Amino acid sequence: MTRFALVLLAAAVVVLAALIAAAGAGKLARLDGATYPAALMRAAAVFAAVLTLTASVTAALAQVLS
Repeated sequence: MTRFALVLLAAAVVVLAALIAAAGAGKLARLDGATYPAALMRAAAVFAAVLTLTASVTAALAQVLS
């Protein structure tokens, strides 16, 4: 049960970090003069990139540590 809780906590931290990065990217896009849809697209791209990077690092570490 403890391992399951740790995995859930790690997933929550990753999603929170991705949301913070996406919010920052969206805000910077708006400050740069982008429209709301364009800023939302940039934020979504950053959110997806952070999750993809995290998945790649996790897979690489799992391969090395197993």
